[in-house]
Amino acid sequence: MSRTRSQPTSDVDLFGHDLLEDPYPVLRELRDLGGAVHMREHDYYLLSRHADVRAALGDWRTFSSARGTGLEARLNAGSLGGLLSSDPPDHDLLRSVLSEQVGPRGVNRMRGAIEQRAVELVDAVVPLGTFDAVPALAQRFPVEVVADLIGVPQEGRENLIPGADAAFATFGPLTPELEGRLPFLFSFLEWIAQVGTRDRLREGSWGAAVLDAVDEGRIPADKAFPLMRAFLVAGMDTTVNGIGSMLRIFAERPDVWDEIREDPRLGRAAFEETLRLEAPVQAFFRETTCEVEIDGTTIPADSRVCLHFGSANRDERRFADPDRFDLHRGALDHLAFGNGVHGCAGQGLARLEARAIVQALAGRVARFAPAGEPVRHYNPVLRGLQELPVTVEPRPRTEPAPTP
Repeated sequence: MSRTRSQPTSDVDLFGHDLLEDPYPVLRELRDLGGAVHMREHDYYLLSRHADVRAALGDWRTFSSARGTGLEARLNAGSLGGLLSSDPPDHDLLRSVLSEQVGPRGVNRMRGAIEQRAVELVDAVVPLGTFDAVPALAQRFPVEVVADLIGVPQEGRENLIPGADAAFATFGPLTPELEGRLPFLFSFLEWIAQVGTRDRLREGSWGAAVLDAVDEGRIPADKAFPLMRAFLVAGMDTTVNGIGSMLRIFAERPDVWDEIREDPRLGRAAFEETLRLEAPVQAFFRETTCEVEIDGTTIPADSRVCLHFGSANRDERRFADPDRFDLHRGALDHLAFGNGVHGCAGQGLARLEARAIVQALAGRVARFAPAGEPVRHYNPVLRGLQELPVTVEPRPRTEPAPTP
């Protein structure tokens, strides 16, 4: 890393496997280097401070999503015009249809069913005693909830997690590893197209509502697939990885679980602090529409810019002792859900799912403990776990209080 008279630069490869386990010390060095750092590896500019990332998220006219939100143009091409890769007014049209389903009223209609499903799943898992919490809880619960809400058939659901993961991998560099995954990704996207039809979707489902919007002339027919893709690809990543990271904290910090067990309403705070500490989506890209200056560095027009949420959420300029999990921090201004017009449309659903799982666990689990070493999952823009062996000590059943 170096700072020339003109601009700070770095040769660090933020997408390398060597930074997988703990990228945060390097990210801190990059924050200290400057508000905007030219990353010579892959040729982009990095915004890693909270204030700069938040400002860029709020300025879509300068930091555009219309040319894709991944690193490489050749990988962005397939998603252009979709929810993530568009700007207003096109983006507003798509988001309005999505928000009808995943907005507060839509989510509240499903609250009881989601909470009941969480109780059923926890009741099935806790008697096992020792289990891998990633597939058993962190993955299974959001997959079942989201797939049921969208109304897709059971056949093919086993590919939702690996398919969404492969889709997110395309936001990073094109590597031989990613090239090997592309055939599976293409088949997964073809499955979405096949099940996203009137005869395959459950009547009254969120997916059927997208087709209703087409029939009513509210969106063009060619926008139905991008919306279905947004539901199924972007609908689980934050919840799956966020719940997994939160369960790891419960296992490694018994003091945290003791507090939550006694007052399950703290489940909301636990999820928000987990999202801040371990942002499930670490970064997205934008492209500058004009020359812009940040912290003395001039970013030319048509430059790729990485907005690093994981770094921003640990910025010591915004958060005291940012590498520590603090259940009572109250840091609702984290950027794990983004911000501005591209703020995560499904964040209400993600929060409800996480709170429902915590409430159900609080009624059935006295203690969590590690049962082995967690295994980190590699994805260039997602941060989560592949395995989380835990042991739970059951407690007599108590009915979970309604989620606040």
